[in-house]
Amino acid sequence: MNVVGKKTLIAAAIVGALISTNSYAAAGGEVLTDPGAMEGKHFDAKGNMPSTFTIELQNNRRATLPFEDKRDFEEAKKGFIAAPPYKQIMAEAGHVAWDMGSYEYLLQGKDFDSIHPSLQRQAVLNMAYGLYEVLADKIYQVRGYDLATITFIKGDTGWIIFDPLTAKETAKAALDFINKELGELPVVAVVYSHSHADHFGGVRGVVDEADVTSGKVKIIAPDGFMDHAVAENVYAGNAMNRRMFYQYGVLLPRSPFGHVDQSIGKNTAAGSLGLIPPNVIVSDDFEDMTVDGVKMVFQNTPGTEAPAEMNTYFPEWKAFWAAENITGTVHNIYTLRGALVRDALAWSKGINEALYHFGMEADVMFASHSWPRWGNDRVQEVMRSQRDIYANLNNEVLHLANQGITVNEVHNHYKPPKSLQNQWSAHSYHGSEEHNSRAVLNRYLGYWDANPATLIPLSPKDSAPLFVDMMGGAEKIIAKGQDLYDQGKYLYAQEILNKLVFAEPKNQEGKDLLADVFEQIGYQQESPSVRNSFLAGAYELRNGIPEGASPKTSGPDMIKAMSTSLWLDFLGIRLDSKKADGIEFTINFVTPDNGEKYVLELSNSTLTNIEGVQAKDADLTVTMNRSDLVQTMMGVVSMDEQIKSGVAKLEGDRKPIDQLQSMLIQFDLGFEVLPGTGAKDLVPERNAFAVEPPA
Repeated sequence: MNVVGKKTLIAAAIVGALISTNSYAAAGGEVLTDPGAMEGKHFDAKGNMPSTFTIELQNNRRATLPFEDKRDFEEAKKGFIAAPPYKQIMAEAGHVAWDMGSYEYLLQGKDFDSIHPSLQRQAVLNMAYGLYEVLADKIYQVRGYDLATITFIKGDTGWIIFDPLTAKETAKAALDFINKELGELPVVAVVYSHSHADHFGGVRGVVDEADVTSGKVKIIAPDGFMDHAVAENVYAGNAMNRRMFYQYGVLLPRSPFGHVDQSIGKNTAAGSLGLIPPNVIVSDDFEDMTVDGVKMVFQNTPGTEAPAEMNTYFPEWKAFWAAENITGTVHNIYTLRGALVRDALAWSKGINEALYHFGMEADVMFASHSWPRWGNDRVQEVMRSQRDIYANLNNEVLHLANQGITVNEVHNHYKPPKSLQNQWSAHSYHGSEEHNSRAVLNRYLGYWDANPATLIPLSPKDSAPLFVDMMGGAEKIIAKGQDLYDQGKYLYAQEILNKLVFAEPKNQEGKDLLADVFEQIGYQQESPSVRNSFLAGAYELRNGIPEGASPKTSGPDMIKAMSTSLWLDFLGIRLDSKKADGIEFTINFVTPDNGEKYVLELSNSTLTNIEGVQAKDADLTVTMNRSDLVQTMMGVVSMDEQIKSGVAKLEGDRKPIDQLQSMLIQFDLGFEVLPGTGAKDLVPERNAFAVEPPA
């Protein structure tokens, strides 16, 4: 165990005191409800009902999938204590942060042909809402308040909270609700199971940072947590946010024809996201700790669902907390919004370690998503099914690759064994068999299929006109596309219509037909991430990118947590190399309050930095406290204002700092993914050195 030093916490507190209180919405964006959802009306005037081919496919799935196994429903209901009288939770900024009622169309008992039957089953399971008992007088969960589930462990004197959700507002509402139902207790500790925002972002709703700084409240996290909580999403953050429109269906109303679920929960709360640094770090592979009288064994599982993640076992209670490593779904090996590809084999091995260390005796397994499993036989069954599905994914894909199957083919070949297909816990909701299988192959062999013709391909907008010309023009393509659509051959139809849309972005007839194709493909998907991606594509092809559609993702705490080195790296990414052509300079950058120093060097139209040294012949030295730099990073005070007020002190020629500011571009969320959807300016102008919070 590594207890973070008081000096670090005091520095964090000083910086934190300067943070503004602006609210930022999380990944889900603001709630988009559909008044016609309960009546089964499509929200889009151009939208279509499921085709006869889609209906036939869904009916076949209803007849062949193991719907007779209802144990998940029994477990999801077990331990229910109470539901709150409200369905909405308001954000501090005044909008709706959370609306469980927007999904009530799922509770009508209808089969929706526009939703894969397996996905509809998962979506109904994720409608659990309220306070649940996992282990009498010891472990409780509040479910249905956010994408994740918040867990309350009853210690000798107060609550130990595991994973305080995404948003301050939803976390506070959950704490208020359990205190109302079970009696008020103070929060004595918080555990961040891993470095994804839906597991720490609501921390300010349950604890005061001053209590963490003083040591009164422990915040416990796995090794590497702070680095990965921020760094994982900075460099490509704007692109990730744009792609989030697709994976998370940010613009899709909650509807049988739109957003139905996010596999591990309903959606992400659109409230105030924060981060209080942990003061206790779990650094060993297995580490024993007693917190407020509760004995725990932490298992670090780096490189599984997150770069920094840990499971927890409660030996006196025989209760196993699986973090997000074992939930009610096969997870992403590759996240469609963008992320480094995960290691399916390491994930499987992490589950196997947990099985043999804890699972052989555990009487209950619970996690940060989905529902608990009770009884040792059931715990072992689910642990083995998920261990085996990740191992099978890794091994079978490489088995195929070693026989010549490529990254562009493997998704059409890989299928899990029948025995796993018949276990709900091995179904791919958050991930999908298609994109996970390609991810495994990409991890080992990369994106190239070894065909020289694909090594230096033309861009789609350059190759598409040739295809359109060779196919006889737009009219023939649309006619053939419609014919394929009418036959239910949607994947074939998208091949040729996609070429047309890239060749003729203003051809609305072609875009509308491709949208119709995407829509039917989306209806047929078991994974909501894949479903959302197709339905979001259909939405944008029909309507363009709406104004004001920016999903704010995080708040000032995340910027505060960015290291200076990370910020400087990101400036290098924002640099317009064309504007930098022929310009060279060297800047020493010093932040005395935390003892850091850097050299920034612009040469060959590239900005680099190195920590811990100073250049003897620098053109300029900039000295300012890190606490003041944070204000500039957040856009509260510009660098020019810092210089004018004397907060930032310059020694040497000011010209390089002005040149650098003029070379930095601001990334905007509104870039086109599909041609002809109308790029929009969705992000307000910021000061040159300000950064958008990480994705």
